[in-house]
Amino acid sequence: MNFINNIYRILSDKIYFAFIKEDRYMYLVDGWIISIEVTVFAALLGIVIGLLLAIVKFSRKPPFAQFADWYISIIRGTPVVVQLTIIYYVILADVNLPRTIVASIAFGINSGAYVAEIIRSGIQAVDKGQTEAGRSLGLSEGKTMRYIIIPQAIKNILPALGNEFIVLLKETSVSGYIALNDLTKGGTLIRSVTYDAFTPLLTVAYIYFLMTAMLSAALSKFERRLRSSD
Repeated sequence: MNFINNIYRILSDKIYFAFIKEDRYMYLVDGWIISIEVTVFAALLGIVIGLLLAIVKFSRKPPFAQFADWYISIIRGTPVVVQLTIIYYVILADVNLPRTIVASIAFGINSGAYVAEIIRSGIQAVDKGQTEAGRSLGLSEGKTMRYIIIPQAIKNILPALGNEFIVLLKETSVSGYIALNDLTKGGTLIRSVTYDAFTPLLTVAYIYFLMTAMLSAALSKFERRLRSSD
């Protein structure tokens, strides 16, 4: 019993010193909000970029399709943290933008390459007869894609897009490289004040685990509903 009491006392002291004293927990709260904001904005931008790239890849205009291939290859072939630092310190170095916006742009550009491949796979999963049916009705290639193919492809790609959102959430943990006070940076700031790395960083990891676990559970439930509606 004394052993358990000692462990409880040590943990209580660590939690108080790391988070309660001087309201240090606000580093994590503020960082969590920033991480969510960056993830949501980046996801929306990534979907727009990915959709445009996927449509361009299916077009019969070689220069644009080749650009899409290069874009996807370069983005997927380089680390996201390198892309983030290049965009912040090089491309947008002379542009006075909030770090949250810069991070959202960087992660959105990165996510767009992966979303493009997800959408491409979803479009390819649609029966080719649907395209032929659209053309036989007198629809142009663009209208066939817009009104017939993409609506059917959306149902195929929603689970994969959910997984991409989860990956994106975890990738935003490197936002501290541009001095953005996200969730991970909040843990680092607490560590720098308390000289205790274990408690704040383990807490940050646990928060990320909870977020991804809840998103995964929601995604699994959504997938079951999709299957039951087939």
